[in-house]
Amino acid sequence: MEVTNRYTTIKTHIDAAPKESDFELMTAPLVLSLEPGSADIIVKNLYVSIDPYQLNRMKTYSPTHTLSDYSLRITPAQAIEAYGVAKVVVSGNPEFEKGELVVGLIEWGEYSLIKSGGIISKLDPMGFPLSHHVGILGLTSGLTAYAGFFEICKPKKGEKVFVSAASGAVGNLVGQYAKLLGCYVVGCAGTKEKVALLKEKLGFDDAFNYKEENDLKSTLKRYFPEGIDIYYDNVGGEMQEAAVANMNRFGRVAVCGVISEYTDDGKRAAPDMLDIVYRRIRIQGFLAADHINVYADFMSTTCDHIRSGKILALEDISDGVESIPSAFVGLFRGHNIGKKIVRIAEE
Repeated sequence: MEVTNRYTTIKTHIDAAPKESDFELMTAPLVLSLEPGSADIIVKNLYVSIDPYQLNRMKTYSPTHTLSDYSLRITPAQAIEAYGVAKVVVSGNPEFEKGELVVGLIEWGEYSLIKSGGIISKLDPMGFPLSHHVGILGLTSGLTAYAGFFEICKPKKGEKVFVSAASGAVGNLVGQYAKLLGCYVVGCAGTKEKVALLKEKLGFDDAFNYKEENDLKSTLKRYFPEGIDIYYDNVGGEMQEAAVANMNRFGRVAVCGVISEYTDDGKRAAPDMLDIVYRRIRIQGFLAADHINVYADFMSTTCDHIRSGKILALEDISDGVESIPSAFVGLFRGHNIGKKIVRIAEE
């Protein structure tokens, strides 16, 4: 049997803010069978993750291309790998059977051919919506939030925590974890609606719209008169500089992403190194893959919190492979609230 596989790719490399016109929907025939002896599997994609870091992979050049297997350069017309949930339709691998659900690296398309050794595993939904396993229980959002906060920042009850891009896929979870631990938490976002959500729905102690602030250092001084102990950084740039200027001695900064710098090199800024030295501040970048060792703890803790209603899963879901370009572009325009996901097909 042969099907037509539709997938989203880039027309050319993207070296500025992405536009929907940078992408195209391509088609290719896919035979739903495998050669004898093959250990590959073919899956029907159900949900795919939409993540800002993918933009670096789409550039003509980015230092990230050579620093991680997860950030290799994408070639125009190439199918784009992404984290997601899928169902096995053909299997030559004895570890996977037709009809089983899997989670891992699939593609921004309707089907994916997963080579033997691909980053994929069986999925037990555990009673949760499949979308949760792309977002709050997934690697690129859930584990990133959990590991960055607990493993990098080493928080203690009562500490003062600042989260940038706090209504985004990672930031909203960091804030919720911090509140459950007993920290004082302030987040920033880009609209008054998002600010209200942080305070009224997610339980942040306070929040502000960074677009309404002219002096970020003074703003953070106002919200943290006694200083910041932990800064979870999703944006980089001037916000990082302002946060470090307001940090307490032995403060910790987990650098998850620098989205403000992905589309504009001019947004780069640097904290005062004297602040870092004399306040003994630790700044550490990380990838979720560095912390697979805490995956079981992350899943157990987070599943318990979801079931008890202590953590809310924020999801922003679009439908159809053709919606991927607008979903991705929207990340850089502040359109999403929570985890951006595209539902490719119903289970």
